[in-house]
Amino acid sequence: MKTKYLISVGILCTSLGFSSCSDYLDMTPTNEVSDKTVWNSVTNAELAVNSFYHYTAYFGNYNEGQCKAGMTEGLTDLIKYGDANYNAYRYVPNELSYGETSVVDANYVATYLGNWAKVYEYVRRVNEALYNLDKYGNFAPDDVTRLEAELRFFRGMLYFDLVKRYKEVIIYDKDLAKIQPNMPLSTEEQGWDFVESDLNFAGEHLKKSATSNGRVTSGAAYALLSRAMLYAERWAKAKAAAEEVINSKLYSLVKDNYVDAFKSNSNEAIWEYDYNATNKVYHSWDNFYAPGGDKKFDGNNQVGGLANPTQEMVESYEYATTGGFPDWSAWHTTESTEENPPYSKLEPRFQASILYNGATWKGRTIEPFVGGNDGWMQWLVEKDGNGRTATGYFLRKLVDENHSFSTSQYSVAPWIAIRYAEVLLNYAEACYRTNDATNANNAVREIRSRVGLPYSDKSGDALMAAIRQERKVELACEGFYYWDMRRWKLAQSTFSATRRHGLKIEKNANGTFKYTYVEVDHKDLSFPSKMYRCPLPSSEINGNQSVSQYPEWQ
Repeated sequence: MKTKYLISVGILCTSLGFSSCSDYLDMTPTNEVSDKTVWNSVTNAELAVNSFYHYTAYFGNYNEGQCKAGMTEGLTDLIKYGDANYNAYRYVPNELSYGETSVVDANYVATYLGNWAKVYEYVRRVNEALYNLDKYGNFAPDDVTRLEAELRFFRGMLYFDLVKRYKEVIIYDKDLAKIQPNMPLSTEEQGWDFVESDLNFAGEHLKKSATSNGRVTSGAAYALLSRAMLYAERWAKAKAAAEEVINSKLYSLVKDNYVDAFKSNSNEAIWEYDYNATNKVYHSWDNFYAPGGDKKFDGNNQVGGLANPTQEMVESYEYATTGGFPDWSAWHTTESTEENPPYSKLEPRFQASILYNGATWKGRTIEPFVGGNDGWMQWLVEKDGNGRTATGYFLRKLVDENHSFSTSQYSVAPWIAIRYAEVLLNYAEACYRTNDATNANNAVREIRSRVGLPYSDKSGDALMAAIRQERKVELACEGFYYWDMRRWKLAQSTFSATRRHGLKIEKNANGTFKYTYVEVDHKDLSFPSKMYRCPLPSSEINGNQSVSQYPEWQ
């Protein structure tokens, strides 16, 4: 199949830290270049491969690749989307979390949680690039192998996302002649075999480097493989992949300030995507989630406060230094209390993740109370959030304290797609599953000691509970919790027959506060068992005679 490879110069010259595109811009014509011209020099081939780096951003929390309704944490007990207007990032994530059969049908879930068409479009592009590299790559064999490894990293990433959602998928490789309208589904095992093969090849042939924002590295490939093999329940392979990263000694936990782990090219960052204002590559995380007082509602744009940490999320954090959980029963009263919650006594990850009443932010004090600068709203009674919180909290994690709305509503903070803390937690779980309690405990201890928390060795169920707890708080709002609970088969029991809560805060005349425990749902959360797999989109079923809808969605 003869095609033209269309190259967007704007895409190829984005903020990935690669070489200048000036020589490339001298080529004629500039809007379309033949496959042979692109793939017969290493410089041009690298520029073509650069376009696939944007797929990393697509799957990040700053984009819609995980869920078109907002953060997947909004489908759990940790985050509440408080605006009741009916659209994404407002009421729709609530609707998904309520899981009503009359609403959450196959088409609905395929729309908001599915990725089929978009990811297969990306797969096709990567396979075309692999085909063209194989056919026209007339340069040093080492460079050909390296670029193949980069492309297979991205294909492995794409298929990881497909298999984690759908289990049985359609496998395409670089043999474009095999593409036909009616392609059967693979088994889940075949899907994981494909992911494992691609990421292993990438890990073996990519450069070993601590740089997280240049060309993709061996460490990124093995780190992603450690993640994928947990989903595949290939415990020994997840452990081995994590050990490749750990034993490389290229990465370490940021120990001085947890917030610094999310800065570009930190010691902890293994793979990241950098946004860049000069090239107009932005995201809207601050615009969506900054506290409402950062920029008041102007009548046209609601800014901030769309999703709020719940009381359940707050109570997931331990005391600083000593560890252990506070007794929150004094604040579980609908009669209200004037006793101040123990916010200031909680561990560093809480302080870095949640903005609470009295927290310092951008040189001011957060006011999430009724009539405060940031404001409070009652779920469903007040439909428009206008930047206020429904839970008494605002998200701090990943929100840029240096961002100024007077300059731009768009943000450029990097997306840290893979960091060393996750690899340690992947390793801990894989060790637990392979009866290596010693290394599992050591990995958990390393995670906790970074934020000054004590740890004593555990075994059996208590050890796995400790691993789950650390994943929950260490990786909060980074897009893991929902998918972790699904793969552990705990989503149905945890996200059903329960409601989320917050604190209604009122300021007294003497400057003290009254805290009232409130439900922030008008109905129970529900996770139907069929949600453990995303449904096939109707477009695939209607256009492919070799597939039918998965049984649980029929």
